[in-house]
Amino acid sequence: MAETIINVKDFTAAYGDNVIIDNINFDVYKGEKFIILGGSGCGKSTLLKHMIGLYRPANGSILIEGENISKAEGQERIEILKNIGVAYQLGALFGSMSVLENVRLPLEEYTDLNNDSIDLIARMKLNIVGLTGSEDKSPSELSGGMIKRAALARAMALDPDILFLDEPSAGLDPITSAELDQLINQLAKSLGVTFVIVTHELNSIYNIADRVIMLDKSTKGIIATGDPEYLRDNSEIPIVQKFFKRQTDEQLGG
Repeated sequence: MAETIINVKDFTAAYGDNVIIDNINFDVYKGEKFIILGGSGCGKSTLLKHMIGLYRPANGSILIEGENISKAEGQERIEILKNIGVAYQLGALFGSMSVLENVRLPLEEYTDLNNDSIDLIARMKLNIVGLTGSEDKSPSELSGGMIKRAALARAMALDPDILFLDEPSAGLDPITSAELDQLINQLAKSLGVTFVIVTHELNSIYNIADRVIMLDKSTKGIIATGDPEYLRDNSEIPIVQKFFKRQTDEQLGG
């Protein structure tokens, strides 16, 4: 039986009186590549921000390895956050730092390792994502794909069990996107890391996903869950068909 690593229960997200997601439930299993998808405005990024502890839910809970990140404070919260890594859509690298310094930062902030050990680990992470030789470059000198890889290396700095990726393929050409998909698959296999990924890129979804959930703006909930190819071929829900087949209502006969 699959081991649950994230449990989202009775979860509601709202900005003031504006409810974005209403009372959803799902689990993420250890070692899987789990994708959150849906149309614009459905709450994908909102859900991700709650899962990494940036926001607190209007209702419900989010358990990360059994610990409630929604209510954790102080050192308890820090310990939870140390076991997750986040790579943001635009990389969020510090422009005033070199690539190596960006990757070193979490190690400097959250460990007592000496400088040589931190340097070694940071260089190892950059090697894993294929950026050996780019250590001294500034983020402004990197291509879009390299920025994504550097952000991933920084997210991996503390050897987290869970990596959250926000639109990792956004803005990349098809070849670079496919290379990043391949890297994610390799990391999942070699390191046993659990990935939670927000994306709407169909090729990446098919290349990466073990399982997906699809959010819907009108219902404010989850309207589909499972293998993406199965949903594409078998779902009878029009909006799910439209998403996976990139069709209009007229093409579906609606």
